[in-house]
Amino acid sequence: MHRAALITETDALAELLREADPATPIPTCPGWTLADLATHVGRAQRWAAAMITERSTEELDIRAVPDGARPADPQAAARWLSEGARLALAAVDSTGPDAEIWTTLGTPRPVHWWIRRLAHEAVAHHADALLALGRPVSLDPAVAADAISEWLDLLSVGLTRRAETVLAADTTLHLHATDPELGPDGEWIIRPSGRSITWEHTHAKATVAVRARAFILLLVLLGRIRPDDPGVEIHGEPGILTRWLERTPF
Repeated sequence: MHRAALITETDALAELLREADPATPIPTCPGWTLADLATHVGRAQRWAAAMITERSTEELDIRAVPDGARPADPQAAARWLSEGARLALAAVDSTGPDAEIWTTLGTPRPVHWWIRRLAHEAVAHHADALLALGRPVSLDPAVAADAISEWLDLLSVGLTRRAETVLAADTTLHLHATDPELGPDGEWIIRPSGRSITWEHTHAKATVAVRARAFILLLVLLGRIRPDDPGVEIHGEPGILTRWLERTPF
């Protein structure tokens, strides 16, 4: 799933770079243009590929990544962007699945961690570009559901470094993807755990529940669309969701 999503979403973003004005502002990434978005994605993929290839257990300087500069010509830039995803996959294939590499969590993880992370990064930024261009966003439900799970995994680690809590001690958040093919993988119950959270796939009563198709849930959680979008149903105390979104920016 992750390998295919990485290629599909990166290539789709590259195609938009070919078609649209690179100077198009990206409202969901304030201050960025479509060209900036492509640079961010393509450079991050090369950064990960370099760390995987070197089996690095420490962070490499992203500014020193080979071929990290996006070409100015839009057609060349699109090819450069598509190549980044393939470089990351080739690095994993040459290094092997058991190598442990530095991650943005601050600790080494098996190399596949990076493919999942890069895939969902491409998902989010492809959506950014589509929204900026006024085009519809859609995503395979299984990919969207996995992106939600990965985001919750990242938060469960990252939130421990913050002074504020995202869920009060007596509150819970239930996410319910309405895509029927997802089954149990389309439901998440999130509970507070100190300053952080724990989560599991289950159906349970919560202080607030959010229902939508998986890709819409993902876009809400990442702050790409508002929770009052017509495709979203909220049951319970909406202020809890508001607090969550304010304190978990992507």
